[in-house]
Amino acid sequence: MIGFETIGSATIIAYDDVPVLTTDAWINDDAYFGAWTHDYEIPPAQMDGIRRARYHWFSHGHPDHLNIDALPMLTGGQFLLSDHYGKRIYNDLVGAGHNVRILRDRVWEQLSPLIRVCSFANQNQDSVLLIDINGRLIIDANDSPDFGASWHIQRIAKRYGLVFLCQLHGWGGADMLNLFDPSGRPLTDIAAKRRAIAPRAQRAARQFGANRVIPFSSFHRFQRTDSAWANALVPELADYQAEARTSGPQMLPAFVRVDCETDEIIEIAPARLPLKLRPPEDFGDNWGEPLEHADLPIIERYFRERAHLAKHFGFIEVKAGGRSHAIRLNPALGDRGLTFEAPRHSLMTCINWQIFDDLLIGNYMKTTLHGVESLYPDFSPYACKFADNGGAKSEQELGRYFHHYQMRDPLGMLMTRFATASEQVVRTFVGEDTLAFRAAKRVYYSLAARG
Repeated sequence: MIGFETIGSATIIAYDDVPVLTTDAWINDDAYFGAWTHDYEIPPAQMDGIRRARYHWFSHGHPDHLNIDALPMLTGGQFLLSDHYGKRIYNDLVGAGHNVRILRDRVWEQLSPLIRVCSFANQNQDSVLLIDINGRLIIDANDSPDFGASWHIQRIAKRYGLVFLCQLHGWGGADMLNLFDPSGRPLTDIAAKRRAIAPRAQRAARQFGANRVIPFSSFHRFQRTDSAWANALVPELADYQAEARTSGPQMLPAFVRVDCETDEIIEIAPARLPLKLRPPEDFGDNWGEPLEHADLPIIERYFRERAHLAKHFGFIEVKAGGRSHAIRLNPALGDRGLTFEAPRHSLMTCINWQIFDDLLIGNYMKTTLHGVESLYPDFSPYACKFADNGGAKSEQELGRYFHHYQMRDPLGMLMTRFATASEQVVRTFVGEDTLAFRAAKRVYYSLAARG
C-alpha cells in the first residue's frame, strides 16, 4: 500500500509499499505512572507495521508519545526528532545507545521515493510534522500548541488537493485538571468541558488549510483508582463527530486506512479494551509514604532553580504521606502560591528526573491554587517545558531560550504572541468558560484561516 493508517493514541503509520514511518508509537500498556492506559487495541496488522517501520518520529517527551518501555520494540528503525533547543531527548536517547537523527527545522527530508517529511519544532519542546505521501499531505499536530506553525503550514497546504489534520481535540483529559481551591472545592467543571468537539476541530483544520480531520492524540483512559475520576473527560468515538458542520472540513473516523493512490478511505475498527481499575500500589505509589528528610533539599533546589517562579508565586508547598514542605520563593507575594500533594515515589521520581509534567498530566496529584487562576502561563511552561525539557532555568538561560525560537521564526512568533496576548485579554475580561470567549476564538480562527 502507498498511504497511511491512524491507530493507537497518536500514531500514524506511513507506507510506501513497506512501512516507512511511525509517529509517537506508544505501544505498551501504561503511561504517567500507570495513570493512563490505551482505550483501544492496536490490531496485529498495525502492530506489525509499527515494529517493521524504518523510521520512528517522536514529537515530544511525554510518555504517551515517547514511551521508554516501548523503545526496545522499535529499535529496528531509526528514531527521528525535531530540532528542540537543548537537545535533551536526543542526548538521552543517544546516551542509551539508540540510533537517532534530528530533522532540520522547516526543511523537507525524503524518507522513501514517495514519502517526505517536514518538521516544525516550537518553544514548548513540542513539534508538528508534515508528511507528504504521493502528493497527499498529513499534518500531524498531535497535542502541540501553535507557535506560528499554522501560518506557514496553511501556505504549504494550498499546494495540495487532499490535506488531513491529525490533532488533539477533546474535553481536556490530556491536560492537568485535578485542581482545587484552598477550601478543597474542585475547580474543573466537567460539564463545561464536555462541549462539542467537531466544530472546534473543523475550525482548527481551516486554520491549518486542511480539508479532512482525523480525531487524534486522545485515545487513552485513566486506570488508577486515584485518577479514574478523569474518565468523565474521555469522549466516546461518536462524540468526535457530533455537531460537525456539513460545510466541512470533513470529519473522518479516528482510525482509518487511507490509500494515497486511489484516495479510498477505509475505517479501521479496533476493539475497545476493557478497563480494569488498579490501585496506585501496582505502580510503586503509596499515598501513606511520607516525605523523607533527605528529600527536602532536593525539592528546594528544584523549585528555586526555576527563577521565573519567584516572580509570580510567594510559595510552593509539597505534600506526601501527611508531611509537607513549603518553599518560600517571594515574601512580597505572600499567600499567592501552589500546593502539590502526591505519593512520594512518583513525586520524587519526577523531581529527580525533571519530568514534573508527568505528575500533572497523570491527574492523580492534587494541585491547590492559592490566589492564582491557573498553572498557566507562569508555572507549567516555565517549570516543565522550558526548564525540565529545555534546560532554561535562570533568567539568562530563559533569555537565550526565547531568543533562539524568536530568531528561528520571527514572523510566526510575532503572530503567536499577538494571538496569545489577545486571548489573555479576553480571558481576563469575559472569562474562559463563557459564550463571549468562545465567540472571540471563533472570530480569530475564521480570520486566521483566510491567511
